[in-house]
Amino acid sequence: MDNITIERIDEIFIITIQRPQVKNAVDGLTAEALAEAFRQFDQDESACVAVLTGAGGNFCSGADLKAVASGQQANALQTDGDGPMGPTRMLLSKPVIAAISGYAVAGGMELALWCDLRVMEESAVMGVFCRRWGVPLIDGGTVRLPRLIGRSRALDLILTGRPVKAKECLQMGLANRVVADGKALESAIELAKSISMFPQTCMMNDRMSVYQQEDMKFSDAMMNEFRLGMDVIQSGETLKGAVDFTSGKGRQGNFSDI
Repeated sequence: MDNITIERIDEIFIITIQRPQVKNAVDGLTAEALAEAFRQFDQDESACVAVLTGAGGNFCSGADLKAVASGQQANALQTDGDGPMGPTRMLLSKPVIAAISGYAVAGGMELALWCDLRVMEESAVMGVFCRRWGVPLIDGGTVRLPRLIGRSRALDLILTGRPVKAKECLQMGLANRVVADGKALESAIELAKSISMFPQTCMMNDRMSVYQQEDMKFSDAMMNEFRLGMDVIQSGETLKGAVDFTSGKGRQGNFSDI
């Protein structure tokens, strides 16, 4: 776990890649540590949202190509188990927010795509930079990118490997928020705190329906949504929310008292 750190702020997990000397490139040990950290987050019933970021002014520059060249990551290139970048084959039960500064490229971009939301600093850059080196997208890049921004835009990025700045990322739906330089982590934590304030069973089930419906035909997706919704209602969370509403809480968009 030396290559990452885990910090806890109330219900928020902050997971930081700590390899600034290589722009937070991920080698085999770092991938294992990331996967374990997110398993720990997902299993912690007191944690609501995680934030993934990188130390030293960069999010992640992808796989550590020096480790790849030396054969150190051969064990990571398997069809079973965790992804080469760590958690990219996982579907967690709770949301993760990427706090992006500097470069989020190649496998680092795939890590960002794996997150539910992406907060980018104004000078941050995404891109399929691995196009230059014959390194394929094997952590979900060819799957998640077209689902997020559409096939045409995804192919533009995948085929050209060009850098994409924060403003364009926001325009195409790749970024959810763009903030001033130096503010990505702070803004991501504030966003995480706001999400953690909501009734969690309802939020998590609605989120899960979004992910699960991608593999279903429409009628099955609708039934799955209903099933997950009924689980929320039967948990008592909906009744509590209705009672809170009728008592006057949460009016005029103010959720601080719920």
